[in-house]
Amino acid sequence: MKNKNLVITSILGAIAIVLGAFGAHALKEKLGVDALKSFETGVRYQMYHVIVLLFVNTYAGFKSKTKNVISMLFISGIVLFSGSIYAITILDINPKSIWFITPLGGVFFIIGWIKMTISFLKSS
Repeated sequence: MKNKNLVITSILGAIAIVLGAFGAHALKEKLGVDALKSFETGVRYQMYHVIVLLFVNTYAGFKSKTKNVISMLFISGIVLFSGSIYAITILDINPKSIWFITPLGGVFFIIGWIKMTISFLKSS
């Protein structure tokens, strides 16, 4: 596969759209206001990082290794941050049992942004 990062990014983008529609329609009547807002936060952060992943993986100024590192950080962030929010809201998992997963995903996002910043500084 020539660019697995773009394939994974495309799949994550499609999942974000499906989950966004699912939240707007199917979950609207089932979740409380706070739970629905949390779910929407997960979808929003997923889509933000999908857009950034598209940029990262098509940007000619980054080496392949840099693209892979940033991609893995953001993909890990999506899975942990957004995924844990989906699990809490859709599957009704007790947040106390997975309390550390959401912020860990946030840490992956932050490290990804820092890595991208450092990579821009090195390439200029």
